[in-house]
Amino acid sequence: MGLTVLAIDAGNSKTDVAIVTADGEVLATARGGGFRPPAVGVDTAMDDLAETVTQALAAAGLTSVTHVSACLANADFPVEEEQLAAALRARAWGTTVTVRNDTFAILRAGVTEPRGVAVVCGAGINCVGMRPDGRTARFPALGRVSGDWGGGWGLSEEALWHAARAEDGRGAPTALARTLPAHFGLPTMYALIEALHLEHIPPLRRHELTPVLFATASGGDPVARTIVERQAEEVVAMAVVALTRLDLLSEETPVLLGGGVLAARHPQLNDHIAHLLTERAPKAVPQVVTASPVLGAALLGLDRVDTREGAQERLRRYYGV
Repeated sequence: MGLTVLAIDAGNSKTDVAIVTADGEVLATARGGGFRPPAVGVDTAMDDLAETVTQALAAAGLTSVTHVSACLANADFPVEEEQLAAALRARAWGTTVTVRNDTFAILRAGVTEPRGVAVVCGAGINCVGMRPDGRTARFPALGRVSGDWGGGWGLSEEALWHAARAEDGRGAPTALARTLPAHFGLPTMYALIEALHLEHIPPLRRHELTPVLFATASGGDPVARTIVERQAEEVVAMAVVALTRLDLLSEETPVLLGGGVLAARHPQLNDHIAHLLTERAPKAVPQVVTASPVLGAALLGLDRVDTREGAQERLRRYYGV
């Protein structure tokens, strides 16, 4: 069968796997659950991943591949990448293994060569950059402890903070004090705070408040608009730092915007990002990426093997790009 790549995009909520040939043909795909080593341990996480990989390999009629290209959530430091790469090698799914943070999959999915910067704003926020010579830029992206601000979870927390203070008089008035509790059918922020504290509303449902924040901002509420604009500032700050580290600030360079918050294309957020990039990185070319991240993992794998002409184009067509 020749050279083959096992592409893995394993996020916190789901895992996508593809078996790809050096021609760019997709032999098989599979989807599984989330990949959460910090929560369940590396061994258990790998056992869960093995179910999805085994399914794809069986469908492709293979027991192993030439190269494993894995883009994994929670691979935030090189030491974690090395630990996860060792665990993957122990499974003997491929002759060689490369592990990267899953943000690199979104970046590679959006560019025709491994060159550019991606900012992902989903539940959290992260940014990576790469050049064809192998140089990369990245952030730990562990939340406030590593200097991050925003993402869907952070935005909902910020909206709740302002709404609570508006209702009890400590902060400026904002329509968020009405729109946030109304989303859950509640009359006041006090009632919402109580419901969240007692877990009458499951904690994970807080992420539902991010779209409410954007809708309130679109309605002209000054406090909500300020929160959205701060998110744009954070996205651009990360992108500019990554561009600077890679000496790409003076070159026309794609800046990919991915993750649920950015892929939703909220006009106030995305337009403000474009405006700020024009001021601070005039050569940057922002674009929203909606392609499946496993495409990026597969392209990173093809970058490492001897591919045939047209392989990347064929693979992109398969994923509708």
